[in-house]
Amino acid sequence: VQAQVESGGGSVQAGGSLRLSCAASGLGSSGNCVGWFRQAPGKERVGVATIYTANGRTLYADSVQGRFTISQDNIKNTVYLQMNSLKPEDTAMYYCATAWGPCSTSSIRTAFFNYWGQGTQVTVSS
Repeated sequence: VQAQVESGGGSVQAGGSLRLSCAASGLGSSGNCVGWFRQAPGKERVGVATIYTANGRTLYADSVQGRFTISQDNIKNTVYLQMNSLKPEDTAMYYCATAWGPCSTSSIRTAFFNYWGQGTQVTVSS
């Protein structure tokens, strides 16, 4: 997997939606775990969602369950994060990360991931 590039961030009002994209050559190859993380100013980077590209299995943080959806397009070598019902507390820099092998089925840990993008800013106003 080559370095991934995130896009799709922006500014929206609470209740709005955004779709983030993470593109990288080879991303659709079997055996990759792709994750979305976010980091607010002064806070730690935390996991939001993961997808295992071999079988599409997903995992979500409790804070976004039911509002965010992670998906993949193997032809376009892109992983998406559809974010609906956005809240001001979703405001953060969002990062895409990849790792070889299956994702954990119980947690989303930054230490597991090897390759990181530069991030895309999401700002939600009340």
